[in-house]
Amino acid sequence: MPPIEDHPLRYALANELHARPFPSLTSPAMAVFLAIKQPSDAVARDRGDDLAHLTRLLDRHGAAHPQPGATHYSARIGRYWLKWEQHTEFVTYTAFCDGAGDRPFDPAEFEVFPDDWLSAAPGQRLTSALVRIGASPGADEIIRLLDAWFVPESTVVSQVLDGTATVASDFRIDPAGHMRLAVFTGGEAGPRRVGRTVQRLLEIETYKTMALLGFTRARALTGRVGELDTRLTEVMIEMTEEAKPADQILPDLLAISSELETMAARAAFRFGATGAYRAIVGERIDALRELRFHGRPTFGEFMVRRFDPAMRTVASTEARLKTLSDRAIRAGDLLRTRVDVERSAQNQALLESMDRRADMQLRLQHTVEGLSVVAISYYAVSLVGYLIYPLTGLTGLSKPELTAIVTLPVVLAVWLGLRKIRNSLH
Repeated sequence: MPPIEDHPLRYALANELHARPFPSLTSPAMAVFLAIKQPSDAVARDRGDDLAHLTRLLDRHGAAHPQPGATHYSARIGRYWLKWEQHTEFVTYTAFCDGAGDRPFDPAEFEVFPDDWLSAAPGQRLTSALVRIGASPGADEIIRLLDAWFVPESTVVSQVLDGTATVASDFRIDPAGHMRLAVFTGGEAGPRRVGRTVQRLLEIETYKTMALLGFTRARALTGRVGELDTRLTEVMIEMTEEAKPADQILPDLLAISSELETMAARAAFRFGATGAYRAIVGERIDALRELRFHGRPTFGEFMVRRFDPAMRTVASTEARLKTLSDRAIRAGDLLRTRVDVERSAQNQALLESMDRRADMQLRLQHTVEGLSVVAISYYAVSLVGYLIYPLTGLTGLSKPELTAIVTLPVVLAVWLGLRKIRNSLH
């Protein structure tokens, strides 16, 4: 009996859980990070361009190429260990190297990514960062270094890894164009734990930036959404208070509804992605298990104070768009109901007019039938008179007397005949 057949994706799905391992880092070390994103339609981009751009960097160092269709790759290029990852909307490059220079956050470290190679990137820089990993010199020295490296009012510091490491940043772009992140490790922090921490810090920076793209979209829509809200309210007033004709209201209502639906459709992906990125930022911060460092703000507190309000703005704009769309739909339903009522009234009036017209036609028909009886009877009596005129001599009656005698039976016969014909037609 042959063995059971595997699903064609069984191994791919199992390996996906282990496809992006965390780096192992030993203090001192440096990490250079770059995230690239196309400005528009990033989801539908040609992902082969991402691989081709990576390949051009690898060729400079004689490194092996990734497999066709790869979404992640690691290789040594010179003194750096390169980690490349392809995501739904962006691509990240992280270069790690042992040792740290005398100059903190030296912009020269970013030269691992050559200028001509960067200028040919299939997209734009979303964010870039320099991470300095070093042994902890003690709390007082850490405070002195942080005051020298970062902007004090924006600096956030946390103890992580159960207090065995300290991480810090000010989330500002330095004169060289990069974010700065510092990691101070204690003796109990192993290489893999340090690597996980650095990876999480870089993910916080990347997904924070991606989430804020939704904020810029929401802020751009706010003014127009307010205008449409006002216009929709005016249309509702015209419908209810001014009783403006429906054919004059409908064009405005259709224009408002179509614009709202277009705005909602164009912003739906960005707002949905913002919610997902926001959740990832929160998860990565929770994974750090932060402890407060000498009363300084933590990463979580920084996000609550400066990041979450922007995310609430996105959620508010998304909800407002949906509310306006629902209002426009209800306005359309009300206008349709009004038109239906007016149409019913018109139909009722038409039916009443038709009833009156039918009644008049019936009366006219009765009149015509009466006249028809008179006319036919007149000719019938004349004909019968011609037939009975020879009987004047036999009966001794005059012609007028005979005519008078036959007139009533003839008229009755004509009336009965016409009635029978009318009944047969009905």
